[in-house]
Amino acid sequence: MSGESDCTRTSPSAGSPSDSELLPDRPKYVCTLSPDLVTKAREELQEKPEWRLRDVQALRDMVCKDYPSLGTCLDDAFLLRFLRARKFDYDRALQLLVNYHTCRRTWPEVFSNLKPSAIKPVLESGFVTVLPHRDPQGRHVVCIRPDRWTPSNYPITENIRAIYLTLEKLIQSEETQVNGIVILADYKGVSLSKASHFGPFVAKKVIGILQDGFPIRIKAVNIINEPRIFKGIFAIIKPFLKEKIANRFFLHGSDLNSLHQNIPPVILPEEYGGTAGKLDISAWNELLLASEEDFLHDFSELVLPCDSSPHDLLVSGDADEKQCDDSLRGMKPQLYYCY
Repeated sequence: MSGESDCTRTSPSAGSPSDSELLPDRPKYVCTLSPDLVTKAREELQEKPEWRLRDVQALRDMVCKDYPSLGTCLDDAFLLRFLRARKFDYDRALQLLVNYHTCRRTWPEVFSNLKPSAIKPVLESGFVTVLPHRDPQGRHVVCIRPDRWTPSNYPITENIRAIYLTLEKLIQSEETQVNGIVILADYKGVSLSKASHFGPFVAKKVIGILQDGFPIRIKAVNIINEPRIFKGIFAIIKPFLKEKIANRFFLHGSDLNSLHQNIPPVILPEEYGGTAGKLDISAWNELLLASEEDFLHDFSELVLPCDSSPHDLLVSGDADEKQCDDSLRGMKPQLYYCY
């Protein structure tokens, strides 16, 4: 079957009775991947176009059987995100989907009223943006600049909300689902007082979402202009990182030539030794703010998985927070030493 015909297949018009009852107007899936990306998805993600809808239906059946109260979208395109992120392993994709919703339900400070207009001050600060051009591997570059954040203006959770919405917007693209993303984090000017806001509890939550609770492939994390304090920050983060992700961290310091080995200058702004002009945050901000309708769902009201209860999750969360607070007390001397 050719790539073109693979990409024009749609989902069956009729599902099982339970599916029809749950989502009577479920949209038909039409693949938007180019023939080259169809081939890449087959080779890297074990995605077989001729089995794609069968795999989606299998995951949908597992959700309906094991987590009937999850309150999740069951559209083909939505479930495909989770299958691709876990290389079409049904069990791992199901766990990722459950984690995705559980993370939202158990961190209301981040997920309540989560929509672009609610984080407009963060976007306007330039804390997070997406470079206009993809890298040679077809990956978007998410640029994060902590020095743009003034802690007295709003809490660190607002920054996390902005990053999360940025990822949600990016993952709508099937191209990004296959290619993944690259992160560029500029730690210029990050002080000890600012770093102290990113303690083990917040670190554990964020890393947990990015590794096990969100359907995106993070292919590289490039850190530049990191001060000595970053050794302390990374000491907080590293225990929560899987080895595969930890190996994708690249610390460049102020060496732009080192950065250019990972991200070519042709797509980088002048601020990072590139030739793509001045860093412009307005285009991404406008795109995200224009996507308000995509984020109207109130994440804080998602139904819990059927085998969980609010009490159980709150007890677990309290225990994690206490453990992380204890860890933070132990880390603080190290932070001061590195600074």
